[in-house]
Amino acid sequence: MKEIVQEGAEVLREVAAPVEESAFGSEELAKLVADMTDALEAEPDGVALAAPQVGVSERVFIVRMDRVDVPLLPEGEEAPAAPRPALVDVYVNPEIVKTSRRRQTADEGCLSVRGIYGTTHRHERVTLRARREDGSRFERGAGGLLAQIFEHEVDHLNGVLFIDAAEDLVEVRPHELAHESAA
Repeated sequence: MKEIVQEGAEVLREVAAPVEESAFGSEELAKLVADMTDALEAEPDGVALAAPQVGVSERVFIVRMDRVDVPLLPEGEEAPAAPRPALVDVYVNPEIVKTSRRRQTADEGCLSVRGIYGTTHRHERVTLRARREDGSRFERGAGGLLAQIFEHEVDHLNGVLFIDAAEDLVEVRPHELAHESAA
């Protein structure tokens, strides 16, 4: 399984190369997406992952929609015992084509900057144009957390980490997280 690279790795600061036309529908692109999916699966607190985070400087990111779209349950109702199936959306050669004027403040972290969290100012709404693994083109609008994810992942593809602009950075050591979750 591919390891998620950490801050300091050169690949995280490079502008990722576009996926070539010949790669759409290829086994190579399918393997990259599968490797990224496996790496993200191993991180239960992760919602998305960009190719540079697994050491590949290409313009691809994935989003675990089952971790983004957490259903709200009526008060007093418990979640089903069986986990929801993984639903991974793939974005190849994405570009943000429209943003709202209004911004939102949100807490943010990153699988490549483990243990550091901060406050970011992201657009409330974002429209993204991208391609699927088969090469088909699509646009997707998003608000809230998904808009934040789109901006965060496109930043990765441009060699930008959330800590570059985040405010009020705090470090949370793993034992502190374990202690808090046990409480």
